[in-house]
Amino acid sequence: MVFRKLPGVSASGMGLRLSQKFVFLLFLSGLVTLCFGALFFLPDSVRLKRIFLSKTETQPVTVGSGSGSENDAREHLKRPKDQEHPRGMTSAKGETSTKLKSLSRKPSVPREAAEERLAGGKAQEDLTLSRAKAESASERATASDRGANTDTFSYAKFKRCLLKPPLGRDYGKPSDPSTNERREKVKEMMKFAWDNYKLYAWGKNELRPLTRNGHLGNMFGGLKGASIIDSLDTLYIMGLTDEYNDAKEWVQTSLDLNSNGEASLFEVNIRYVGGLLSAYYLTGEEVFKSKVLELGEKLLPAFNTPTGIPRGVINLGSGTSWSWGWASAGSSILAEFGTLHLEFVHLSELSANPIYTEKVMNIRKLLNKIEKPHGLYPNFLSPVSGNWVQHHVSIGGLGDSFYEYLIKSFLMSDKTDDDAKKMYYSALEAIEANLVQKSPGGLTYMAEWRGGILDHKMGHLACFSGGMIGIGADDGVPEKRQHYLDLAAEITHTCHESYTRSATKLGPEAFRFDGGGEATATRLSDRYYILRPEVIESYMYMWRLTHDPKYREWGWEAVEALEQHCRVEAGFSGIRDVYTTTASHDNMQQSFFLSETLKYLYLLFSDDDLLPLEDWVFNTEAHPLPIVRKSCLQDEATQDKTVAE
Repeated sequence: MVFRKLPGVSASGMGLRLSQKFVFLLFLSGLVTLCFGALFFLPDSVRLKRIFLSKTETQPVTVGSGSGSENDAREHLKRPKDQEHPRGMTSAKGETSTKLKSLSRKPSVPREAAEERLAGGKAQEDLTLSRAKAESASERATASDRGANTDTFSYAKFKRCLLKPPLGRDYGKPSDPSTNERREKVKEMMKFAWDNYKLYAWGKNELRPLTRNGHLGNMFGGLKGASIIDSLDTLYIMGLTDEYNDAKEWVQTSLDLNSNGEASLFEVNIRYVGGLLSAYYLTGEEVFKSKVLELGEKLLPAFNTPTGIPRGVINLGSGTSWSWGWASAGSSILAEFGTLHLEFVHLSELSANPIYTEKVMNIRKLLNKIEKPHGLYPNFLSPVSGNWVQHHVSIGGLGDSFYEYLIKSFLMSDKTDDDAKKMYYSALEAIEANLVQKSPGGLTYMAEWRGGILDHKMGHLACFSGGMIGIGADDGVPEKRQHYLDLAAEITHTCHESYTRSATKLGPEAFRFDGGGEATATRLSDRYYILRPEVIESYMYMWRLTHDPKYREWGWEAVEALEQHCRVEAGFSGIRDVYTTTASHDNMQQSFFLSETLKYLYLLFSDDDLLPLEDWVFNTEAHPLPIVRKSCLQDEATQDKTVAE
C-alpha cells in the first residue's frame, strides 16, 4: 500500500522477506536522519533553526526600498522610513522612507540557505563558521576584559590636545547681522522640529507629523529614541540647553540597550554609536561613554564570518547575524561594512580595547588584497569568499560612505593613516577615469557603472561627494589640488541645479542626464524628497573651503523651500513630488533631518570656529568626532608621569 508509492519498490514488495524489510527500513531511517541533520549543519540555516528556537528570533527582516541597489532591491541608501524602509527610499506606492547614504530595501526576503554555497568550498566554510561560533563567546568576554580598563582614556588630556575650543569664541556666532539672522532661523526650525517630536513621539524613533504620533520601525533591533540620540550634538552646539538636558536625561533613564531584535549594523553604528560618541566628546558626560561602550560590544558578533566582513543584519541580543534578503547572493554591502572605521577607532580609544580597530583594519586588508575592476570597488562583496558578487559601482546608494570614510579616516588619524590616503586617492583616480561625466549642457556628474556600462543617473545621496572631494583636495598631489577643488565645485553646482530645476526648489531622489533632460528626475519613482542633507552638506564644506558667498545663498534657498513645502503644523515632512507645488507629504520627520540637514545649515551660517575642521571630522550622520592626535596624547601621558614622579 504505502510501499507501492515509494520509488524502487515493485508491486511484489508486499512479499518482502524479513531481511529485505530490515535493509529498506535502515536505509529510510538514515535518509530521514540526514535530512533533519542538514537543517542544523548547513551554514546558512539560520531561518530554519528559528523554527526550533525562541519566538524572539522568528520575526522576518523587513526592509524598504532604496536608492542605488539592483533589480528587486532598487537602490540602497542610508535610512529607514515610514513603515520598513531604510534611510530614504520609497515604496511602489510612492511612500517615502528613511535615508541611508547607502541602501535601499525591499520587502523582506530571508536569506536563502543556498547563498553560502555559491561561494564554493562548503566543507572549509563549515569549519570556519564553527570556529567563528566557538570564538564568539570568548571574544565577547575578551572584549569585556580588555575594555574594563577604561581609565587609560583621559577626557582632560583629550581636551588639551584640541587646537581650538569646540564651540568657538561665541558658539560660532557670525558678526554679520544678516547671516546671524539666518542662523537663528535654522535654530528656530530645530526647536520647532524637536518640540513636536517631544510632544507627540517622545522615546519613539521618529515623528509622524501629520498624524501626530511616533514611529519605531524595524531598523534598530528594538532600540528606541533614534531622534534623541541623533539630536544630542545638534542641540548642544545650538545652545538649546534645556532641550539638550531633556535628551541627556532620557539617555540616562530610558535608553535600554538590552534589546533582542534584528538591527541594521550600519544604521545602529552611524546613528547610535556615532551620536553617543559625539555627545561624549563634546560634553565629557560619562553616561554617553558607558552607553556607547556597552552598545559597541553588542556589534562585534556581526564580524564572525569566514572573511571577517560583517553581515548587514544583527540580532543585538543573540549576536546572530545574516545578510539582507535582497542583497545579491547573500552579499554584504560596500557602504555598510565600509562605514564603520571612524566609530570603531574611537571605540578602541575609549575602551583601551584594540579589538574594534582590529575588526575594521581586517576589512581594509581584505579590500587591498582582492582585485578591483578598473580600480573600482563594486557594491556587493561575499562575506564568505571575500569576492565581489556583482560589478555594480555607485558613488550614491550602496557605495557612497565607503569613499567618504577613506579620506576621513586619513584626516581623523591626524594625517598619519597612509593606507587610507592611498586607497582614497587611488579610488578617486578610478572614479574620475570611469564615472565622472560632462553633460551636453556642461554639468559635471557621477554616473553609475554596471559591468562596464554607464548608467547616466546621479542620486541625491551622491551629492555628498562635492564636499568629500573638497576636504580631500589639499592632501592630494600638489599638481592636482586645484583640480580636485574645481571638481568639488562643479559637482556641488550640478546638485544645486537639481534643486533649482524643480518647482519646489528641492531636489529629487535621483536625476538623470539622458533622454534629453539634465539634472532632472525622469521617473515618477525618483521625484520624492525626504529631508535629505547631502546637497546642503556639500554647501557647508565648500563654504568653509572657499568662503564663496554663493554657497550661503544656496543654503538659504533650501531653508526657504523647506519652510514653504516641508513644514507642517506639527513638524517637518518629506514630500512625494518635488515638481509640483501642491505638496503631498510622506508623514515622516526623519531623525537625520535633525542630525544632518539642520546641523549643516546651522554650521553654514556660523563662523568656522564652531566645530573647526582642524579638530573634528563628521561621520556620515554628521556626528562630529575628534581627530586622534596620538603624539599629543602620548606627550600628555609622559608629562603626567613625570609630574607624578
